[in-house]
Amino acid sequence: MSTNEEKTIIQSLQDNSTRRQAFEWIVRQYNQQLYWQIRRMVFSHDDANDILQNSFIKAWLNIEQFRGDSKLSTWLYRITLNETLNFLQRQKEQTSLDSPEGSIANQLASDPYFDGDETDRQLQEAISQLPDKQRAVFTLKYYKDMKYEDMSQILDTSVGALKASYHHAVKKICDFFNAID
Repeated sequence: MSTNEEKTIIQSLQDNSTRRQAFEWIVRQYNQQLYWQIRRMVFSHDDANDILQNSFIKAWLNIEQFRGDSKLSTWLYRITLNETLNFLQRQKEQTSLDSPEGSIANQLASDPYFDGDETDRQLQEAISQLPDKQRAVFTLKYYKDMKYEDMSQILDTSVGALKASYHHAVKKICDFFNAID
């Protein structure tokens, strides 16, 4: 989205008479991007849809607090990432990863929307074993090829810390694949 388009959308969001239309445009514009960002972290279609819906609800309820200090996409990614991390934390508290029904491999095998091959399933399993912050950094960099500077705004972390987190995540994923061989 160009800077001028973003300014127009932000102005529309601030006007009560055009807020709903502007927000509907935002949902259409960012729906797929945010869905896949969530999906790569939680692996379940239904859970990703629920988190996405909750993220858009939270954005709608807090739209008046958005002042345009950051890009609209950054603000949406931050809300979505926080919702995803909160979901993952609740999931950890509710389900032991050692239980058969909690394993990522079983979740992906039973998910009718998962269409990856064995290597993709293994990659998802390796990603699932990363700490939440490393998982977030890895998915933003690997799948979205997001710049560290943009991630820094979303995650409220220094670029150096993000680079270190990504490096550690890649090493853990490589170690996971080396252990399989």
